[in-house]
Amino acid sequence: MSIKPFVPQLVYIEPRALEYPLGAMLKEKFENMGLEIRQTTSHNQVRNIPGKNDFQKYRNAKSTLVVGVRKTLKFDTSKPSAEYAIPLATGCMGHCQYCYLQTTMGSKPYIRTYVNTDEIFNAAQKYMEERAPEHTRFEAACTSDIVGIDHLTHSLKKAIEFFGKSDHGKLRFVTKYHHVDHLLDADHQGKTRFRFSINADYVIKNFEHGTSALEDRIGAAAKVAQAGYPLGFIVAPIYLHEGWKEGYENMFRMLDKTLPSEARKDITFELIQHRFTKPAKRVIQKNYPMTKLELNEEARKYKWGKYGIGKYVYQNEEQEDIKATLSANIEQYFPEAKIEYFT
Repeated sequence: MSIKPFVPQLVYIEPRALEYPLGAMLKEKFENMGLEIRQTTSHNQVRNIPGKNDFQKYRNAKSTLVVGVRKTLKFDTSKPSAEYAIPLATGCMGHCQYCYLQTTMGSKPYIRTYVNTDEIFNAAQKYMEERAPEHTRFEAACTSDIVGIDHLTHSLKKAIEFFGKSDHGKLRFVTKYHHVDHLLDADHQGKTRFRFSINADYVIKNFEHGTSALEDRIGAAAKVAQAGYPLGFIVAPIYLHEGWKEGYENMFRMLDKTLPSEARKDITFELIQHRFTKPAKRVIQKNYPMTKLELNEEARKYKWGKYGIGKYVYQNEEQEDIKATLSANIEQYFPEAKIEYFT
């Protein structure tokens, strides 16, 4: 059965957010839905998330939506995916046990949406002007799954149309959710690449709780292609499990069977192997104590990181096997696709 669109169990609103039309609209919407609404002085200082212990608080935070004003309009860089990350939202309702957001967001796993969208777009415009006549790419899903909340906010839809009208801007984002119908009529002008995160059924069923099923994601990708969006897929994390070769081939076969011909003209694949750090392992085991995720440092190769924190990746021969297997699948089903590979 398909999962339903996200509805928060608890909403916090910054008083300043109500000075913006989107903030006022969301407050009225959530009141009409009968949701509990509380006030918070800042989207960075949300306290009193219900729960008797950290385990319960973490789960309740993941179903809490905070409506705030984004004060920092200096965008982070987002290489290699894009030049900049555009900050429309932070946090995610999904329970992907391997996710790096668990460590980067630390004590603030709740979901934040920012209502000062015009100010954010004005900042994006300045970044585009600085780089003109080159194109500037903006990633909208660095710290969130923006599609997962956009049926409530429509911030992403506004961003798609803003970049559609721009001379030098391009937008991209990735999602694990199939709730895309409201985005199909957006005037994107081909300037937004709509990407879906896909994986073998084993990985989705065991480690991506609270996200759409593979079949639903691929069905949504077909709709998006028919709406004329350039399409992409992130296969991540590529995870070794019993029967992994068959699992990933089944995924590509399903994709091939479902995608319309218009999707194949300009399609991209980003392949990212499973990796973890020591701090990530500690957080994952705290948040998901029953996880089946393989986090054995002894079975892995240690790869030094840029900032002093290294990561545990697959051994060289495993990496080569993964790369060869998935590349062969893509070449069989999508011979014209552009492939990027990350370890």
